[in-house]
Amino acid sequence: MRCAVAMMAALIALGAGGTANAGFFHHYPWVRGNDTGGIIPYSPAIERVYRDMAADHCARWGRLSHITSVNRHYGQYVSFVCIDKPWVIH
Repeated sequence: MRCAVAMMAALIALGAGGTANAGFFHHYPWVRGNDTGGIIPYSPAIERVYRDMAADHCARWGRLSHITSVNRHYGQYVSFVCIDKPWVIH
């Protein structure tokens, strides 16, 4: 557990500059979900970037993300849903 948290903190320190590094999180291994939404394991290390992580996950399907809950305890999750862009004609 400590090793995973340390590795996550190191990865975030290398690439967490906001949306400028959004591609860094495009294949982030701890984000689980599909085109309707997903979850991200919570850690204080992701406090500033979990919104970008969710946005990058939903962008794979051309959708926007909306954070539905943030449980700020180890072992809990940040959950989000992916919503369609109503102004875009497919």
